[in-house]
Formats: sequence, structure tokens, C-alpha cells
Amino acid sequence: MIFMNSFLQMFYESIFGLVALFIFTKVLGKTHISQLTPFDFVAAVVLGELVGNALFDEKAGIIDIGYVIILWGTLLYSIEMIAQKFKGSRYFLEGEPSIIIQKGNIIYEEMRKNNLDLNELQQLLRMKDVFSVQEVEYAILETNGQLSVLKKAPYQNPTNEDLNIQVENPILATTIIADGEIIKDNLAEANLSEEWLLEELKRQNFNNVKEVFYAEWLDGKQLFAYPYTKIKHKDYKKKL
Repeated sequence: MIFMNSFLQMFYESIFGLVALFIFTKVLGKTHISQLTPFDFVAAVVLGELVGNALFDEKAGIIDIGYVIILWGTLLYSIEMIAQKFKGSRYFLEGEPSIIIQKGNIIYEEMRKNNLDLNELQQLLRMKDVFSVQEVEYAILETNGQLSVLKKAPYQNPTNEDLNIQVENPILATTIIADGEIIKDNLAEANLSEEWLLEELKRQNFNNVKEVFYAEWLDGKQLFAYPYTKIKHKDYKKKL
């Protein structure tokens, strides 16, 4: 019985810790999560360690776990506010970008400072669709570890302005159906009705919404609907 109670307590504490950490990440914002700086990485590791130790400590309860998360979260949030208000603290907390390639020349000293070898640099360049260092005019290693690349003029993709092509402003597609279910909020926002949607699906030989895996709508164009497919990978490869 005591053994079962211990597992139940650990279960409740784990659920509480998960919910609390989820709320904590929401407070920090999407940018903070997606752009992980060295300080953010250390903070995440320490926070995970604190919560993990509290979960497996028999003397620690939900109140103790909540206190640890709130305390650490408050400290991180305070530091984030300091970084936003005082520019001088950003270099220490977030670091600064490093120019790895300048005017087509690889800066070895900057690579050494950032513990970046040539293979890693080539990998980062390939992730930016650059397969030759000769194409690069500038490459900047950002504080989150991502590489920003400015290609040399001959290797840059021409724009519509360069080609003197007149184009209309892009329109954002609206998702109408996802996983066989109508997204009613999007349908209402686009000033469309379910009757119109069902009629459009009927025109495209769909009997009901459940047959549609994904559907989107663009103003001025017909509904684009993608059906569920049950083709196995092996069968699909044979057809190619």
C-alpha cells in the first residue's frame, strides 16, 4: 500500500511539474524557446535538474516543486527583462553574433573562438542551400547557433523587381478542413458557410468532409482539397 501511494504521489507531482513548466514556457514566449542562447540552455538544464530532484525526493511535495519552478521562473523572467531594458547586459547574457565569412574570406580566428570546425561550417551552409563556400560573401553565426548567409551577387536569386515582373500582393491561405474536420472559426473568418463548403466538395467528387484530409481556400480561387490516401510506401515507390 505504501509502495502504491509512493507511485501515486510521484504521478501527481509529475503532472503538476509538467503543467507548471508548460505555463512557464508560455510566459517566456515563443521567441525565447525557439532561439536558445547559451544562457537559456544552462537555465533549462538547471530547471530540469531541480524539478527532477524534487520529483524523486520523498520529502518533497507538490508545494516544494511549485516553489522551485516559481522561484527559478521568476529569476529567469527577471533576467530576461534586464536584458531587454539594459543593452549592456545583453552581451554577457546572450552573447553576440560572430562574422565567420567576411567578403568571401573565412575568418579562422572567429571559427576557433566559437569552437566551429570546417565540417560544421559546411553543414550549416548546406542547411542554407549553399554547397560551395565560394558562393558566400558574408556568413554570420548567430547567438542561437544558426548561420545567416548573404550570397555573392552572381549567386543570389533574382527578385521580381530585378526581372521587372508585376505581381500582386500574396494572399494567406485559410485552412478550412484538417484531419477530416471543418475548422469552423476559419470558415467564419473567411465569410464562408458550411453549405458552400459542402457544395464545393461535392463538385470535387467528395461525398462528405470525412473523406478530406486537408482543404484550404484562397480568395479568388477555388477550394483546394486533398483526400486521404492509403498508398503504402512500397506500393508508391513501385509506381514511381
